[in-house]
Amino acid sequence: MARLLIVDDEQNIREVIREYSEFNGHEVTEAADGMSAVGLCKLNDYDLIVMDIMMPKLDGYSACKEIRKTKDIPIIMLSARGEEYDKLFGFELGIDDYVVKPFSPKELMARINAVLSRKSGASAPVSEVMTFDGLEINIPARTVTVDGKKVELTPKEYDLLFYLVENKNIALSRDKLLSDIWGYDFFGDDRTIDTHIKNLRNNLGPYRDFIVTLRGVGYKFEA
Repeated sequence: MARLLIVDDEQNIREVIREYSEFNGHEVTEAADGMSAVGLCKLNDYDLIVMDIMMPKLDGYSACKEIRKTKDIPIIMLSARGEEYDKLFGFELGIDDYVVKPFSPKELMARINAVLSRKSGASAPVSEVMTFDGLEINIPARTVTVDGKKVELTPKEYDLLFYLVENKNIALSRDKLLSDIWGYDFFGDDRTIDTHIKNLRNNLGPYRDFIVTLRGVGYKFEA
C-alpha cells in the first residue's frame, strides 16, 4: 500500500483518482489547491503526489518547487495543456511523469504504479561511493560533491547521473535513457534527455567532461 496525495481543484477528478487508487490498495489524501498540498507535505510523508498545474492560490509548478525544498517525493503532473514546453518545464523541475487531461484513469494508475515501482527499486541498498578526481558520488545517500562542495540536483538529474555512473564507459542511447529512467510510455523526446544533460553538466562544473556526447547515439559517463 502506498500513501498518495491527490491535488486538484476539481472535486470530480479527485474522486475518480481516489476511487481507482483505493481499488488498487493505496491510501489517499486530497487537497484542492497547491498551498494546501505544500502544507500537507510539511506535516506528512507521502509515497507519490498526483498534482494538477492550474489551481487557485498556488499553481502546481510553484507547489512542486516548494515541496522539493524539503521532500523528495515522486510527482505526476496533470494538465489540460499538452504543449511540449509545458512538459519540458515540468521535467526540468524534476517531476516524474506528465499526464494530459482528459486522461484514462486506468492509464493514470499504470503510471502511478510504474513510478512507485521505480522508487521501490531505486531504494535497494548500494554499498558504493564513487570518486572521480574531485567528483564524489554517493548513490545510497543520493549526494554529489564537487571539490568537496555539495551540489543540489533535481531528482531526475540525480537519477540520470547515477544511471550513467552505474553504467560507466557504456554507450547509452537516448531511447534507453528515456525508457529506463522516465519509464512507462513516456511522451517526451530526445530534447528531454539533452536538457537534463545540459543542466547536469553545468552542476558538475570542472568535471562536466566526464559525460561524453556520442553523436547520433546518446551519452556515456567516461572514466
